[in-house]
Amino acid sequence: MRPIDRSHAPFTGGAGRWLPPLADLLDAVHVVVLPLQTRFRGIAVREAVLLDGPTGWGEFAPFPEYPPAEAARWLAAAVEGGWGGWPSPRRDQVPVNAIVPAVDPTDARRIVTESGGCTVAKVKVAEPGQSLEDDVARLAAVRAALGPDGRVRVDANGAWSVPAAADALQRLTADGPLEYVEQPCRTLAETAQLRDRLREQRTDVLIAVDEGVRKSGDPTDPVRVAALRAAADLVVVKVAPLGGVRAALDVVRVVGLPAVVSSALDTSVGLAAGAALAAALPDLPYACGLGSGRLLAADVVRDRLLPHDGLLPVARPEPDPGLVAELAAPPGRVAWWRSRLADTYAIMAGS
Repeated sequence: MRPIDRSHAPFTGGAGRWLPPLADLLDAVHVVVLPLQTRFRGIAVREAVLLDGPTGWGEFAPFPEYPPAEAARWLAAAVEGGWGGWPSPRRDQVPVNAIVPAVDPTDARRIVTESGGCTVAKVKVAEPGQSLEDDVARLAAVRAALGPDGRVRVDANGAWSVPAAADALQRLTADGPLEYVEQPCRTLAETAQLRDRLREQRTDVLIAVDEGVRKSGDPTDPVRVAALRAAADLVVVKVAPLGGVRAALDVVRVVGLPAVVSSALDTSVGLAAGAALAAALPDLPYACGLGSGRLLAADVVRDRLLPHDGLLPVARPEPDPGLVAELAAPPGRVAWWRSRLADTYAIMAGS
C-alpha cells in the first residue's frame, strides 16, 4: 500500500459537495473477497472495495444487483470516510444486537451464545423456501439462548403481504414480546395498512422501516417523511445506503422517529462508519445492528470490530496490508469493481 498524506480533508459532505478526481479514487482501490460463516442474504462471500484516502479508509460495497444511481450513495459514504471525516462522537461505545440468519434452531442458539455477550438479537424470518413454523422454532431457540431478560426483534426484509404479516406476527408474539418487526412488507403503503391491522387485532409490536427509508426516493422529501411516519414507529439507518454519516444524521433529524443504526454486511472499515453514526446521534434508544462482523469468517483488520459484553467500541482500525493482500480479489473481479466504481462516479459527477 502506498504512503498517503492524511493532513488535509477536502471532502466535507454528500455527493454534491465535492468529489476527488476519479483517477485518485481508482488509485486508492483495494478489492477484497471475504468468506461468510453462514450464507446470509443469499451469498456465501462478501466483496468490497476499500479506498485508501488522505484522511482514512472508506468502503464501497453496494450489492451487485444495485444500479449505479443507488450505488452512488455508497460511493459518497466511502469518499466521506477516505477524504473527509465524521462528526465528533457523543459516546465511546455502543450497544449492539446479535444477528441470527435463517438457520436451524441449533445454529440459532450457537450464534446467540457466541455473539459476544449480546442481550438483544435480530432474527431473520420469512426466508424463501422456509415456513412460518421454521421461524417460530428459530425464535424459540433464540429466546431460550438469551434468557428471560433478553430482547428479540425480527426482520422480514419486506417478504410478507399485509395478511401474512398480521398472521405471522400473532404467532411470533404468542410466546413473548418482540421489540419490533423490521420491514415486514415491501412498500410503505402496505406497512401502514399492517400497522392499522395490528392495532385492530391487538397485536402489540412496533414497526421499523429499513428498505422503506432508503429504497424509494429521497427520505427527507416531505411527502416521503409523512409516509414514513404513517407506516413506522422507528427507522433503521445505514451509513453506506444513505450516503454517509452526515447524510444519515440528516435523515434521522428530518424524519423525527427513533433510529436504529445498522450495517450492510460491512468489513470493519464499514462498521467503523456505522459506529461513528451511532456515536454521533443525540439519542440511541435501541441496540445497533453493528454486530455483523461475526458473520464474516475473515476481515481486513487484525483488531476486528466485534462486540464484547454486548458493546462495540467506537474505533477506526486500520486495514492490515497482509490481510488485504491475502483476501485480494482475483484480477477479473478487480476489473469489474473498478469499472463499477467509474460508472457510479459518473452518476455522482452529473447529479
